[in-house]
Amino acid sequence: MAIKPVTVTQLNGYIKRVLQSDPLLSSVSVIGEVSNLKFHESGHVYFSMKDGASKINCFLPADRVKDLRYELADGMEVTAAGFIYIYEKGGTYSLNVRDIEISGQGDLATAFDQLKKKLQNEGIFDRAAKKPLPDFPKKIAIVTSGTGAALEDMLKIIRSRNNIVDILVYPVLVQGPGAAKEIARGINDINDKFPETDIIITGRGGGSIEELWAFNEEIVARSIFGSVIPVISAVGHETDVTISDFAADVRAETPTAAAHMAVPDVSELKKHIMSLKSELSRSIDRYLENKARMLEIQKVKLDSLSPANIMAMGYGAVLDKNGYFKSTVAAFSPGDQLTVVFADGEADCSVKEIRGKRYGNR
Repeated sequence: MAIKPVTVTQLNGYIKRVLQSDPLLSSVSVIGEVSNLKFHESGHVYFSMKDGASKINCFLPADRVKDLRYELADGMEVTAAGFIYIYEKGGTYSLNVRDIEISGQGDLATAFDQLKKKLQNEGIFDRAAKKPLPDFPKKIAIVTSGTGAALEDMLKIIRSRNNIVDILVYPVLVQGPGAAKEIARGINDINDKFPETDIIITGRGGGSIEELWAFNEEIVARSIFGSVIPVISAVGHETDVTISDFAADVRAETPTAAAHMAVPDVSELKKHIMSLKSELSRSIDRYLENKARMLEIQKVKLDSLSPANIMAMGYGAVLDKNGYFKSTVAAFSPGDQLTVVFADGEADCSVKEIRGKRYGNR
């Protein structure tokens, strides 16, 4: 019995109905290596998955692409979940991908390493670009959850250490969809609207890697790097390391550590100032005492050179007949009258003979 021929369209339509009605092919997970990767201007991604003997064409729609936390690359081993789709016009089929994960190393770890390498190559983590924290900030902004324990801890510590500094709280989401955009917008807004701010602290308390992930997003790292105001990154616990830690000017192990490093302890400063005051007072006292001793020494020297003290040692002053002091024999001639003044009186004398100095004689 002859089989009635069908058109190509009919055949492809039949195959499509059969394959797409198969429950196994409507939800299938495939592991393989990415190849022939193409990013379309529409945002869709086309690629192939292959193993040692076969390959299959794959399609990743744009709305799925935007949720990826890493960049697909040729040679990457992935596990793709989706359904088989038949393109009737071309007589081809492909795997329409709903979800895709990195095989082996986790998606988040891959995304972290990729972004870290990318930003590092751009110089965003360079030490030379880091801004120093001011020693005596007047205003601090905190970008974090408005209801989290981390905020309460930071406020408590800052106020206990320094009741002078002004604190601006900029509440944002710190996890989940949209959190990264809010954090980045907060940092940008503070720079634009509150340029007098001296330090920005951004962070949150501890959590899983998924809960902390907003601080691993590129948009947050770039906002931190672009901040004119120095930024402290304070995310999670001491062992948690995020991309924002590398981009920030200073990394704090915890939010409480950030609060400690952001402001000086006023009470400790007062103690230090009083200590300096006491030391300065002691230094001034020592200086004045030394000066007083030096004045006493100078007084003794001056007293030793006074005419009265010199005369007391047996010396006298010679006056001519007019009462003027004379210091040389050339001022007199034989027969001249003179007066010798001693410590205890005067003696009138007459010059009998003029002789030159007798060296070596007393």
